[in-house]
Amino acid sequence: MSQDRRIFRPKLLDQFIGQNLIRKNLKVFIEAARERKTSLDHVLLAGPPGLGKTTLATIIANEIGVNIRITSGPLITKAGDLAAIISNIEENDVLFIDEIHRLNSSVEEVLYAAMEDFVLDILIGEGPAAKSVRLELAPFTLIGATTRLGLISNPLRERFGIPISLDFYKTEDLSNVVKKAADELGILIDDSSAMEIAARSRGTPRIANRLLRRVHDYSIYNKDKGISISQTKNSLKELEVDDIGLNALDYRYLNCIIENYNGGPAGINSIAASMGEAKDVIEDVVEPYLIQKGLVNRTSRGRTVAKKSIEDLKNKMTEK
Repeated sequence: MSQDRRIFRPKLLDQFIGQNLIRKNLKVFIEAARERKTSLDHVLLAGPPGLGKTTLATIIANEIGVNIRITSGPLITKAGDLAAIISNIEENDVLFIDEIHRLNSSVEEVLYAAMEDFVLDILIGEGPAAKSVRLELAPFTLIGATTRLGLISNPLRERFGIPISLDFYKTEDLSNVVKKAADELGILIDDSSAMEIAARSRGTPRIANRLLRRVHDYSIYNKDKGISISQTKNSLKELEVDDIGLNALDYRYLNCIIENYNGGPAGINSIAASMGEAKDVIEDVVEPYLIQKGLVNRTSRGRTVAKKSIEDLKNKMTEK
């Protein structure tokens, strides 16, 4: 029988590992909505990729005991798309819009009334024959997810009653994530190996799960019965993931600023062009963790590598 490749996703708040204060607050808000017999206030989940925004949205729907409809900002290109999705939502259901910062302005304008008054005003037809039609909606909860909070307009952001910012996970919590995933996948792993993977996972559960799979691949290749600490360290070295989770792309980024711009400042467009990478990849995937670790600063003049870190980084890049 083939092994199920899916990673376990928690279905309830008590099963969700980490983000303790957020879980505590959500329990309060959900229970209060139940007592009032009303829909939960709209929720905005912000944070870097891989921290569990989609999982949390599903958990919220499960905790309330309602259905969830999942879509993405780039897929909703006009008001009619939004109407087709939202008009079929039942009372107190959840509508989850991933990458909500990528909604176009015309759709966003229509969404305001839907969020505040549970009505949808859409224009049918064109020119002089066009007419406005108002659709009554069942009360619902909109959950928006974004990796770029600064790109969401103030009017839209202010309509979310429950703004939540997800932070990078503590190593101890990520270790529990790794052990839980290993258990679900039938992988034998000791505590020190789980902690080692967690420490190199950039504070991100998605990365921790991915590294677990790759380390497990190496253990299978080497005919090991389980994952040991020596196997873990050797595998992560082969994967070019260093002791704090920096990978080859991070070192390319840091090297670009250090070698080409003498440590900065350097504009993001110049960095992206020098690296041959998309600007969004650098801003969403590379920079958040480097900034959180104090290795990179964003200034009004551009990106700079922290002076105290340059020599250490040069030494590491030489070793690589």
